[in-house]
Amino acid sequence: MESNTVFVGNKPVMTYVLSIISRVNMGGDEVTLKARGRAITTAVDAAQIAKRRFMNTLQIKDVKIGTEEVETREGGKRSVSSIEIVLKNEGTAPAKSPEAASEAAPASETGTTT
Repeated sequence: MESNTVFVGNKPVMTYVLSIISRVNMGGDEVTLKARGRAITTAVDAAQIAKRRFMNTLQIKDVKIGTEEVETREGGKRSVSSIEIVLKNEGTAPAKSPEAASEAAPASETGTTT
């Protein structure tokens, strides 16, 4: 079985959003996002964008935070914050395409006013 873990790094946030959506659409009930350090904000953003704009049936099941010891190049140790976000698909509604999400977005999200 393929792992449903997404390791978040320096790529654009939409890369991780698409990875979440594709893993859920391939039959995975749960997807886990893991990130450390500065990538934590990207992981949180990816989870929220996937949930709010593309998959209304996606729920945040669990969030774990912690600190990991990382060895530096000089041989010392450094503490780095980490996060693990578990997303669970609670329904069977299909994911919206990015084009459909932008068309259906309220005016406040697209920056346009009526």
